[in-house]
Amino acid sequence: MSTQRRKIVVSEFMDSSAVESLRKHFDVLDDRTLVDDPKRLFEAVHDADAIVIRNRTQINPALLERAPRLSVVGRLGVGLDNIDLKACEQRQVKIIPATGANALAVAEYVISTAMMLLRGAYLSSAEVASGDWPRPQLSNGREFAGSTLAVVGFGGVGQLVARLAIGLGVQVIAFDPQLAGDAEVWQLSGVRRVSFEEALAQADVLTLHVPLRDETRNLLGPVQIKSLKPHAVVINAARGGIIDEAALATALREGRVGGAALDVFEEEPMRDGSMFAGLPNVILTPHIAGLTLQSNERVSTLIAARVTEALSQGGC
Repeated sequence: MSTQRRKIVVSEFMDSSAVESLRKHFDVLDDRTLVDDPKRLFEAVHDADAIVIRNRTQINPALLERAPRLSVVGRLGVGLDNIDLKACEQRQVKIIPATGANALAVAEYVISTAMMLLRGAYLSSAEVASGDWPRPQLSNGREFAGSTLAVVGFGGVGQLVARLAIGLGVQVIAFDPQLAGDAEVWQLSGVRRVSFEEALAQADVLTLHVPLRDETRNLLGPVQIKSLKPHAVVINAARGGIIDEAALATALREGRVGGAALDVFEEEPMRDGSMFAGLPNVILTPHIAGLTLQSNERVSTLIAARVTEALSQGGC
């Protein structure tokens, strides 16, 4: 089959220059509204050879059944929990994630939110603008330099977070059961390998960088939260479901945790009246830690190139 006749469906936002590069070789249906319209999505993929998605489009048996020609899934990101990997393997559908392309954006999100939460002085603009002057209350913030950052999950993003933090004078420790104690990365990074329990107990800042699996669901639950220092801040820019959100919200409300930055949630979007509403020293963002102008261009360009290569080779 000629590549000119092959079809690619883009069901979520992709950088326009990357879409145009795909159009040079393929018929492309670029419609970011498809993710919210399953009926139209199923109709669109019936003759598709590839689909490009972000984290909301579900690649499951129902979709695969309606896409008999599908051979490639391009993932504009790295998490794969919205993709039925077993079903794709059975159908010989190749999954192409954008590994590493948005790591810097996520790492900068972690560093910036950690500094904001430790300092505790950047969420008071409305009060200052209205004439209040909360100088005494905001004069006891903590410096990032000299603190201990605990990284849970020491893959590509975790290692980049560590590198940025070390450059700011932060002591970094990490827990990752997938990395052996004699793995070269520990020596090269200068990061001390610790147990999960040690990471919790020593962290001034705890950042999570693990995938959502059965063994990581509610990894940070009520028991683990009790092990944190009262002033510790928690950052999750990985996946919703890794933290027991109710337990964290309760700890924040009771002053047993110093703050939290959450970019991902078990339910997205969150419902009105969330348990985090009105809590102090909390930063909530809508799953955008890895999204910047630059990272989106990198991710989109990478996926466009790899999908083009896969289809040009005949797919899988």
